[in-house]
Amino acid sequence: MPNKKHGLSIYYNRKEVFQLETVIYTVLDGNTLWGIANFFGTTTDEIAKLNNLETPELIYPGQQLKIPVGKPMPPKFYAVRPEDTLYLIAKRYGLEVADIQHMNNLSNPNLIYPGQLIRLR
Repeated sequence: MPNKKHGLSIYYNRKEVFQLETVIYTVLDGNTLWGIANFFGTTTDEIAKLNNLETPELIYPGQQLKIPVGKPMPPKFYAVRPEDTLYLIAKRYGLEVADIQHMNNLSNPNLIYPGQLIRLR
């Protein structure tokens, strides 16, 4: 679906604090900005801002849009694999151990087992 990759860095006090990757997406017939944003895990506002779209509702087939993509959105559920820990899973998806523990009612974050399904969002 995406065509090309580019980079965009976010700076704070002249120091790079976050690097956001962007992809170039060519709008297809029937696409909506909401659908594109949903597919890439971003928002219509972010796409509109990055592309200087004055009227975000008006996109057309063949139009090329820069789409911000950061960390991948975690899956809704994750099947624990051998050697997994809650810490490693949280780190992989940019989550907090305490949040995963809370969502799954885990009293001990060190007690997970291969094959166990855990909710990540």
